[in-house]
Amino acid sequence: MIKVKIYGAGSIGNHLAHGCRNKGWEVTICDTDPSALKRTQESIYPERYGKWDENIRLSLVRNVEEEFFDLVIIGTPPDTHLAIAKEVLNKVPPKVILIEKPVCLPDLSGAQEIFELTKSTGTVGCVGYNHTLTKNTRIAEDVLAKGLLGQPLTITAKFREHWGGIFGAHPWLNGPQDSYLGFYQKGGGASGEHSHAINIWQHFSHLCDAGKVVEVTALMDMVDDGIVSYDRICQLNVVAESGLVGSITQDVITSPAQKILRIQGERGFLEWQASRDSNHDSIIYTSKTGEIVEELISKTRPGDFKGEIDHLDALLSGQGEANSSISLKRGLDTMLVVAAAHLSFKEKRTVKIRYDKGYTIEALRLI
Repeated sequence: MIKVKIYGAGSIGNHLAHGCRNKGWEVTICDTDPSALKRTQESIYPERYGKWDENIRLSLVRNVEEEFFDLVIIGTPPDTHLAIAKEVLNKVPPKVILIEKPVCLPDLSGAQEIFELTKSTGTVGCVGYNHTLTKNTRIAEDVLAKGLLGQPLTITAKFREHWGGIFGAHPWLNGPQDSYLGFYQKGGGASGEHSHAINIWQHFSHLCDAGKVVEVTALMDMVDDGIVSYDRICQLNVVAESGLVGSITQDVITSPAQKILRIQGERGFLEWQASRDSNHDSIIYTSKTGEIVEELISKTRPGDFKGEIDHLDALLSGQGEANSSISLKRGLDTMLVVAAAHLSFKEKRTVKIRYDKGYTIEALRLI
């Protein structure tokens, strides 16, 4: 029986607990706050999934620190991610550790250390960019593999979503000032919270053989009123290793939400969309005969995590690590772009990413 420990009894912790329980795994949710555990049992979980699952164990963090778990999931605020991961890996390393996004802070402090620690312990490291594993992504990958688009010319990604939905899922928060969300230095703002756009751009860039992002030029709309300090709009022009040029937009103000990636090729296009409506994801693409094909893929909110949980299952079985789209390496590549974005905006210059310098601030160079 696979044993899972989830740090954090908030929204994402409940989603992943439910997904793991659907696999029949033993799940422990732990938190430092007893009231958070009570809220999970009495309101969050039963309101989402119909009733509380009595097979889920609730615990204070200190009571399960020395216990072995096959899978550890860190679903706490970003400014605690690496400290928790370091403690877990040094005490009782699991087979797989999943850190929610963003994996670390824009200053990249501790990022290289955690990357090296997973290597030395043999733990498979992952980051929770679940959109790379949804059904519409798999279908889009198949379309690309058929070569229907011809040579890819550019990629555009947009994750534009008003963060009212986040606060709706966390009613104990009165606004961005009450959590990391209102502080870009803590992993909040559009650049951190909606970094799915950067990550999905990178995912499809690899599939197009364009490689990693190596140049970033950023424009941000910053809110800094003495209470909060965050980017409500983050717009990036990027260049990949192959020379492919594209753009990425993330914001916390758009309603209804827009979560789209588009690849324009010499012979056609592919458009990937998450949450086309409340019940569907979609892809639209140019067929071999030049016709426009649209496929709607049924979805539910719990289903958004099914592909990710299935992938974790494969990793726990020793499969798929080499090509994992949610690997720690991919998640840290995303954070290099986030860090480059903030440096670019601050200095009003383009930033070059040097991957040979590791996951450190020294990897960023103004050009």
